[in-house]
Amino acid sequence: MGGDLAKNPAHASRRDSVLIRLLRAHLGPYKKPIVLLVLLQFLQTCASLYLPTLNADIIDEGVVKGDTGYILSFGGFMIAVTVAQVICNVGAVYYGARTASALGRDVRAAVFDRVQSFSARELGHFGAPSLITRTTNDVQQVQMLVLMSFTLMVSAPIMCVGGIVMALGLDVPLSGILVAVVPVLAVSVSLIVKRLRPLFRSMQVRLDTVNRVLREQITGNRVIRAFVRDEYEKERFREANAELTDVSLGTGKLLALMFPIVMTVVNLSSIAVVWFGAHRIDSGGMQIGALTAFLAYLMQIVMSVMMATFMFMMVPRAEVCAERIEEVLDTESSVVPPASPVTELRSHGHLEIRDAGFRYPGAEEPVLKAVRLVARPGETTAVIGSTGSGKSTLLSLVPRLIDTTEGEVLVGGVPVHTIEPALLARTVSLVPQKPYLFAGTVATNLRYGNPDATDEELWHALEVAQAKGFVESLEEGLNAPISQGGTNVSGGQRQRLAIARTLVQRPEIYLFDDSFSALDYATDAALRAALGRETAEATVVIVAQRVATIRDADRIIVLDEGRVVGSGSHRELMAGNETYREIVLSQLTEAEAA
Repeated sequence: MGGDLAKNPAHASRRDSVLIRLLRAHLGPYKKPIVLLVLLQFLQTCASLYLPTLNADIIDEGVVKGDTGYILSFGGFMIAVTVAQVICNVGAVYYGARTASALGRDVRAAVFDRVQSFSARELGHFGAPSLITRTTNDVQQVQMLVLMSFTLMVSAPIMCVGGIVMALGLDVPLSGILVAVVPVLAVSVSLIVKRLRPLFRSMQVRLDTVNRVLREQITGNRVIRAFVRDEYEKERFREANAELTDVSLGTGKLLALMFPIVMTVVNLSSIAVVWFGAHRIDSGGMQIGALTAFLAYLMQIVMSVMMATFMFMMVPRAEVCAERIEEVLDTESSVVPPASPVTELRSHGHLEIRDAGFRYPGAEEPVLKAVRLVARPGETTAVIGSTGSGKSTLLSLVPRLIDTTEGEVLVGGVPVHTIEPALLARTVSLVPQKPYLFAGTVATNLRYGNPDATDEELWHALEVAQAKGFVESLEEGLNAPISQGGTNVSGGQRQRLAIARTLVQRPEIYLFDDSFSALDYATDAALRAALGRETAEATVVIVAQRVATIRDADRIIVLDEGRVVGSGSHRELMAGNETYREIVLSQLTEAEAA
């Protein structure tokens, strides 16, 4: 990776600017606190630079001459300067911490808002583990860099330049040592930092991998135990963990090398100052107090370089993190909100799909090809097909989880890409193939689409969804806790709660994406009967693998490899569609199918 940077300086330059661009964009609202912070840092640094000169005066004019009054008066003045320095330093740290925290909050919010706008395509591109790392760890690294910059880096150049100026004022010949010390420190630090940058990028990628493996193992814990793959998963995590450890050790070795180099230069330069300073004092060209002050300024200069060194250690990782954050912020969703949204539909509950097609980027074949479908209020339209025929993708086009790559989808006579998102969400409700419940209670989950729903409406929805019985059996009823993802309820209960959540919203178009697969036949039949009465005036589209679930639909659409190969009632398709017959007879006997 380091070679790539060397071969492509333009890319390296662009990467360097990403961090600055991110900070400029999000620190703009905090100009006043930053100006105040810089002023406080300047004042406290000036106070720090003034103290060695005062100390030198006390030694040369008070201690050497035995003037106690001079010592007391200047000592009191030194205490006042020190108090002022402390006050300014506390103020600078306070404003620095507040501004850095505000930056972290704003960047996290920006990343979260952008991720919320992503379609399924962008979410699949980044992956959940990487997005979580970018929103948390990456933002934290940038926030820490800003905090350290405000508390250390602002004062470092002031102290370095001021220390050199004050040292020159004390003794010009002795200041020649600084000419050798500062370049050596700068070159040493820059060489180490240059090697750190690619390692930090690799570290963040390895961290993504560890998060992904850990997330899979926690989510798939039951599957792992069912197949007794504990040792295999342990080894998988061990490998990911070892890769992260190896990169961390590489960066740690370079970071550990930095401080000994700096301290070696510091100690050698201190020895040189004392050696040559002693000769200057012996020849009468310098006083003892001046040598003491010169040593103090040398330490201040070196400390400023060390503070800059500490910052340089953080900059490469923060640059990598900033680039990863900007990748998210610069990614536009493929599902773009309309510029002039339609706020009122021409008709209610009417769904039409005209020659719709969908192709994933880079795919050789489209998932859907010229699909046509019309669903009307008061009718139930079913979609059936073999696995991978595009059924779920077809339903995802209606609420705009993804957009068609050809053709169009109309709701209420209006193309969905022109409808106001809030209006589309109220009109169309999708129960996905894998329903998700949020951490909270039964009631909070049911009210997700309709926060103003009453308890009576919740119980009615549960009754229709055949979930009232098991919710009543819970000790707290509607206030019974639901864990993240609904893992504390069964698959069938999770599906019924998701259906009840949709019923509470009362949309005009219901989309059920194989939402009855975890139910037994009796519950399935009872649910469909109750659902038919509840949604008698609405438009219902059902995707199912189970023939018994869709055989009574008003219209059945048969999909095969992304194309519509049949449309009609169960009886019509059994008589004239071979693909549908094969699906039915794989589940039912000829007599049952008839």
